[in-house]
Amino acid sequence: MKATADGAAARNHGATVAEPKPGRSPVNRSLERGIELLRAFRPGTALLGNAELAERTGLSRATVSRLTQTLVGAGMLQVDAKSRACRLAPGVLSLAHAMRSGCAELALAAPIMRQVAETSRVNVGLAAPDRDEMVYLESIRYNRRAALRKVVSGQRVPIELTSLGRAYLYGAPEARRKALLALFKRRRGAQWPALSAQIRQAMEQMQAEGYCVASWQPEVVALATNLRGSSMPLVVNVSVSTGEPLDQVVGELAPVLLAMARRIEVELRRTGGD
Repeated sequence: MKATADGAAARNHGATVAEPKPGRSPVNRSLERGIELLRAFRPGTALLGNAELAERTGLSRATVSRLTQTLVGAGMLQVDAKSRACRLAPGVLSLAHAMRSGCAELALAAPIMRQVAETSRVNVGLAAPDRDEMVYLESIRYNRRAALRKVVSGQRVPIELTSLGRAYLYGAPEARRKALLALFKRRRGAQWPALSAQIRQAMEQMQAEGYCVASWQPEVVALATNLRGSSMPLVVNVSVSTGEPLDQVVGELAPVLLAMARRIEVELRRTGGD
């Protein structure tokens, strides 16, 4: 009964859409729960105690206690001597570095992205989906005017609100797209009808123009498109902080985005994506 209760609580607290699992072997629940504990750490929450981890994951405190001890022993968490709370250990950062340095698509795209950012004075990003969010693999900031918002590698943004996420939804397998939209509908409640209309408009724009536009931050306009030929789903975007009319900004940025995406795709085809 305890394991069943933990599982139900985790689903209620962290409702999301899991990645497809390859193979037919049963899920290792202990490993899955340990990863959920690591995922509970977000920017602004350097230290989390067992009670906070239990609240964020929906797992019982006894389960959290066993898992944190294991993760400390494995070098993935550290215990703060004063508060007795946990923080992510350097070993987690080394995994992130290994992922970025081993990503062939990023190595090919980054020089092109930087050149476009410097030449056109725009922000350029490359992101991949993770559950119900997009994660920046690279973010190069050359905006034409100062902006308070900083975007760095590893930062997450919502799929349903952003041009990155909506471009991904357009190219996602139908079953996954439906599952994500159902999740967003449950999560957004009364906001969903208006948000759903925006997503439909983005899908239509992707079909007609090859990119979509979103402006979910004040005076920030972003355009995004999918990259074809990569070994994993990738989306590239350009954005600016501006008070200029939307149509004018889109007219300037769309050719920049599409030309950059095509250049990256040429490199992916040339190298075979590896």
